[in-house]
Amino acid sequence: MTGRRMRKALAGALALAALALVACGERASTSGKTPKELTVSILSAENQASMSPLWQPLLDDMSAQIGVKVKPYFATNYTSLVEAMRFNQVQVGWFSADPALEAVNRANAEVLGRVVQGGGEATYESVLIARKGSGITVDKVLACGKKYDFGIGDAKSTSGTLAPMTYLFDPKGIEPTTCFKTVRSASHQANYMAVAKGLVDVATNNTVGLLFYKRADPKLFDQIEVIWKSPPLPESSILVRKDLDPVLKEKIRQFFLTYGTGTGPQADAQRKELAALTYGGFRPADDSYLDPVREMEAAQVLVDAKKGKDPKKIAAAQAAFDKLRASNAQKRAAQPDV
Repeated sequence: MTGRRMRKALAGALALAALALVACGERASTSGKTPKELTVSILSAENQASMSPLWQPLLDDMSAQIGVKVKPYFATNYTSLVEAMRFNQVQVGWFSADPALEAVNRANAEVLGRVVQGGGEATYESVLIARKGSGITVDKVLACGKKYDFGIGDAKSTSGTLAPMTYLFDPKGIEPTTCFKTVRSASHQANYMAVAKGLVDVATNNTVGLLFYKRADPKLFDQIEVIWKSPPLPESSILVRKDLDPVLKEKIRQFFLTYGTGTGPQADAQRKELAALTYGGFRPADDSYLDPVREMEAAQVLVDAKKGKDPKKIAAAQAAFDKLRASNAQKRAAQPDV
């Protein structure tokens, strides 16, 4: 099974549950009308118990500023986030890059802004982690031989699945399902705990998650080490449904772009809330922010075509990849700070 097909299979296993989850709810009234309440989805890199206290103050501030009640929606997987927005069960969402792109493509969503880390960085990295002292290195991982138990991320996770496949495994022609003794798909937090406690040998994660884990339990964090990092990835982004009331949409945009800025007690309190999320704030962005993910996905299509050995499919995939890469390069040259 190819890396891209493995990701689709993992996603498909969750799709029916996600549909059942969102189909039973009542749709919010959008289509240009101001709804009485908004639901904001929070991506599921961590569990609800740990994320809810961190996000609730920001959501309360958002409700007060835009004049509409705001409630959170914590999903257990990325597919649920996309499906919830597609069926209008959520109108605003915090998405990592790969599910954000799917929401743009399939869920009537658009990018409103992007996250900036506490140190001002607009990117982060996917990582492989192993238990400290295990002697496991990235070279040993790439040697395969069904020696290790491997924890991979959600099928829609940018750092948990797409980036390691694109930058580490695919270039070496490695299929995780045939490389490792076992492969388990779980959240970043579950994979981190499994590695730290010696239940899994090696797993994917990301540099943002590692900041949370170190802060939450430094002693446990000291049980793991990073053995590989990806090239920089686009940080997570804020999405809204396109059919949301334009006036309300602009209020939401202004809330995020001004949150934690300025001076005074209110701005200081907002910066404290952002620091709890390890964020420095939000910056403007549109759908082009996801171009690096489009390029990674095109690379996956090309890898699959080459494995299929169909010359026509290879040529088509190569042409599409080259065109997209050239277009992205032109955009980066024109806007080097994005």
